[in-house]
Amino acid sequence: MFIDRVKIKVQAGNGGDGVTAFRREKFVPRGGPSGGDGGKGGDVWMEADESLNTLLHLRYNPEHRAERGRHGEGSNRHGKDSPDVMIKVPVGTQVFDAESEDLLFDFTESGQRFLAAKGGKGGWGNQHFATPTNRAPKYHYTGRPGEERELQLELKLIADVGLVGFPNAGKSTLISVISAAKPKIADYPFTTLEPNLGVVDLGEYKTFVVADIPGLIEGASEGAGLGDRFLRHVERTKLILHLVDVSSISGRDSNDDYEIINRELANYDANLATRPQIVVATKIDALDEPERLERLREAAEKDGKPFAQISAVTNQGTKELVNFIAQKLDEMKREQTEIEIRETDVV
Repeated sequence: MFIDRVKIKVQAGNGGDGVTAFRREKFVPRGGPSGGDGGKGGDVWMEADESLNTLLHLRYNPEHRAERGRHGEGSNRHGKDSPDVMIKVPVGTQVFDAESEDLLFDFTESGQRFLAAKGGKGGWGNQHFATPTNRAPKYHYTGRPGEERELQLELKLIADVGLVGFPNAGKSTLISVISAAKPKIADYPFTTLEPNLGVVDLGEYKTFVVADIPGLIEGASEGAGLGDRFLRHVERTKLILHLVDVSSISGRDSNDDYEIINRELANYDANLATRPQIVVATKIDALDEPERLERLREAAEKDGKPFAQISAVTNQGTKELVNFIAQKLDEMKREQTEIEIRETDVV
């Protein structure tokens, strides 16, 4: 089950109390204060783990508590610090304060860590309060409380390429052909109810990651169909692969589908309207009206977007499409590197 949004509660451990104690050793006639300090309460940390791709493990384990530090003891013995608690999350997870909705941290790389709740400091024992005028203090500090907060976690998949389009546009079939992903494929709308990730192997240790975003419909940015629940997963993709069914099986107009999806992307996030996009005509093996293909090609060219045509079922054009995607990603990477170099030179 794919879970991309969950609320959790984290509570760090309280600090241990200091202690009031006095020395009672043999041959030490005057003694003195010897109360040790309390130990520190455990922190609650979060860490990005690339082996995870869902927040499901947190859905059924929403509370995470660290233990308090141990209390101090006599003979100036310090209480033991409590161990920290580590929460693993997928790369792409964003952490929000559930009350203020402020973004606290964004995990974009594996191994990144975020201190979700800080443990309380241990209290001082009475040894700290001895002075020339108060040689036998009979008081100590209690440990400070650990932080406690409620967090909203949202997962945005990180992929090089995002597949978008109307339901049954052929997204799941394509990702199953070009990668090892095995999404559910059927001839009814909304077959895919959760995003799927696939790694495309180009050989020579070169790969890119594709995300199959569940089918969008008109009004998706306002909650229609599967709503904007999965639109957030398009935000992190470098390149959009816009799949449009050019067969007449769907009963819809191909160009209308193309315009509607682009409009929904722009309505959700204006930046998506300028994101590099390749328009892909699908199901050309079932093309019964050639003019549908040509009209879509003209619309894409008018918008200045590269155009491709494929049949994932018969593998027609899929290899060429994969090579074109790889070429486009390489170009984008070079352009980004050049921009970074120019910015460095300016500084």
